[in-house]
Amino acid sequence: MSNLAYVGMVCALCFSAIGSGLGAGLAAQSAVGGWKKCYSEGKPAPFIMVAFAGAPLTQTIYGFLLMNFINSAFQATGNMLMCLGVGVFGGLAIGLSAFLQGKVAACSADALAETGKGTANYFIVVGIVETVALFTLVFSMLLLNS
Repeated sequence: MSNLAYVGMVCALCFSAIGSGLGAGLAAQSAVGGWKKCYSEGKPAPFIMVAFAGAPLTQTIYGFLLMNFINSAFQATGNMLMCLGVGVFGGLAIGLSAFLQGKVAACSADALAETGKGTANYFIVVGIVETVALFTLVFSMLLLNS
């Protein structure tokens, strides 16, 4: 396999994972802060904030899937540059989605801790940001199969 195709595969996974790590880190910090706020005010601490902290982790899975699709596409077509481009830009887009999803999840955890309301609304907006990563994965797959 060409080194460029390998670079594309590595970028797809690594950029996605970096975004997931950063996003989950942001959201987890906010969840912990929200729990602290609840405990200090004598309010129940919503366990559901764990889901906010973990939401950005799915983008690592999308990066792994994209890495495998790039490998399959290279085996089928031998197009190194397409594999490199899809890996770099697809990985960056998925990672950016994960990072920003973490920021949205952090705000959601903070708001839920303060008000105790709006859980469904918060998950909807977290899911909207997730959709960017899903679209990137699907459109990258279509590009690799063209």
